[in-house]
Amino acid sequence: MFSYRSLPEVGRWLTALPTDREEYVQAFGQRLDSTLVIEREHVVVGDLMVTVQNAWSQAEVAGEAIGTQAELGWCIAPAHKGQGYATEAVRELIVIAFDLGVRRIEAVCFADNRASWRVMDKVGLRREGYFVQESLHRDGTWHDGISYALLQQEWREGLAR
Repeated sequence: MFSYRSLPEVGRWLTALPTDREEYVQAFGQRLDSTLVIEREHVVVGDLMVTVQNAWSQAEVAGEAIGTQAELGWCIAPAHKGQGYATEAVRELIVIAFDLGVRRIEAVCFADNRASWRVMDKVGLRREGYFVQESLHRDGTWHDGISYALLQQEWREGLAR
């Protein structure tokens, strides 16, 4: 994963651009419980993340919001882009997230990351927001962001059709 996540063209879209392999391995060890690897013929072609979170709620019902939401993320090695791996893997990640019992999933990206939001469109996530200059990029400029979401009920109804 470090080999493709440390590439500038990949890191451009990631929260952090890893530059030191040992630091990356140590940080990755803390994310093992939320990471899945996409492998094809014994080669890692990408990775996915699902993080179960608490939904926002008012104080009186906060206990009912625990673990009801999940954030999804993914990264595909450049050598394997455009082959449908992200779309297939994210569809399965949606199933996994809803099987974990969440009622809502979310995914976000920079608006300029066309490949990422196209995957979200393809798998049936709903675009919920377009945010103008809301994300400070490591290049020092403000970028637009896009958020997508899907309710478990919408997913189940979509599968029934």
